[in-house]
Amino acid sequence: MQAAMDITAKYCHKEMEAYGSCVASNPSTWQMKCHELKVKVAQCTSSHPVIQKIRQDCSREFVDFERCLRENPDKPASCSSHVARFLGCAETVDLSGVDPVPQPS
Repeated sequence: MQAAMDITAKYCHKEMEAYGSCVASNPSTWQMKCHELKVKVAQCTSSHPVIQKIRQDCSREFVDFERCLRENPDKPASCSSHVARFLGCAETVDLSGVDPVPQPS
């Protein structure tokens, strides 16, 4: 997971920072107000092989987390157990054989 976080921070820092600031500034309306920024983070990270592998191997945990956020838009902190399950899964993903450098399309 640290590798994925490092890669995300390296390649998508600007997008992550903008999204995080938006969420923090809009605690009750962040889903609506920050949607476009969330999409930009997703677009940035979706092309990276390490992140693709984690999303593939931990898709159930990630979907559960997103569902929790949708069901609790005013209380994102209530989804902390979902985050923990996703991160726990991500830690177990076998990244051997995954090229950490995205290839140009």
